[in-house]
Amino acid sequence: MNIEQQPAVTARRTAHTSLRLALAAACMAAACHMAYAQNAPVFAKVGESVITSEQYEAAFQQAARGKFYHGNPSEAAIAQLQREVLQKLVDEALLHAEAQRRAIAPDAAAVQKVIAGYDERYKDSAQWKANRGKVLPDLEAKLERDNVMEQLTAQVKNVPAPTPEQLQKYYDDHKDKFTSPEQVHIRLILLKVDPSAPKAQWDGAKEEGAAIAKRLRAGADFAELAHLHSGDDSAKRGGDMGYIHRGMLPEAAEKAIDALQPGGTSDAIVLLEGVAVIRLEARKQPVLNPLAAVRQRAQDLYVRDAGEQAWTALLAKLRRDTPVQLDESRFLPLAANTGDPAPAR
Repeated sequence: MNIEQQPAVTARRTAHTSLRLALAAACMAAACHMAYAQNAPVFAKVGESVITSEQYEAAFQQAARGKFYHGNPSEAAIAQLQREVLQKLVDEALLHAEAQRRAIAPDAAAVQKVIAGYDERYKDSAQWKANRGKVLPDLEAKLERDNVMEQLTAQVKNVPAPTPEQLQKYYDDHKDKFTSPEQVHIRLILLKVDPSAPKAQWDGAKEEGAAIAKRLRAGADFAELAHLHSGDDSAKRGGDMGYIHRGMLPEAAEKAIDALQPGGTSDAIVLLEGVAVIRLEARKQPVLNPLAAVRQRAQDLYVRDAGEQAWTALLAKLRRDTPVQLDESRFLPLAANTGDPAPAR
């Protein structure tokens, strides 16, 4: 592994590729979004819309499976998720009511295109053919609601391009977005060690790394030692990594580089993939790019941020102006010091 690729351990979930799970997911999602006309206990009333207990339970179970995939959650975590799920359902009801007020209708062609994709993907599946008639009404209803939400989102976030004055102010207020980060020009010698190797092997690599660092400080040629000892791809270039942005190296390596002056050589550094010795050749300070050089990026970021602000403002207004009645009697109590807001009323 090249040292430029910072080690990271990520949890990966198995993809739900089987048709059986695809159908189940479609049914679950549809259940959460069905019209509020069921003869079931009312969990919340949002304006004229009703969220039933069944709808809430289906949404909560789906969210819990995703969030608590790896273990048993605490009561505090469950209490928080209960309120997050309810808030999401409340917001969905508010937004769909707003879409109705704006007379936004589903794009039938777009919905049918998605359904045609299911038909094409599972054209050879007997299971799809057997279940299509039962699944399709709920799936189509969900796709229609999703399409309406996409249209509403596009309408709200479709803000005009900034005036020159607005763009200048945005640039002045967000200079960090237009500043090229610090760059360092380094050379590297990496003594590769398998992460699972025994301690004796790691100790040997650390001793060898310390000896190499000592030789370099005594005047040994870095390129020559890199060719002889380094297991990194940069060895063929005499260990030359060129200029690297902050954040591209493991934390231990960056910490060592921060302590160096140009021409300085680090001690042996223990990394996930082995032991490294680094020489700092040069350092480029952060540079603020002039507005003229980043104008298009500034315009794009302005429109994006202004659109997000418009969306947030709409949702806040809907929460403020719409009466909401909630049944939280089955919720676990929140921890006293969470500071998390209850669902909007």
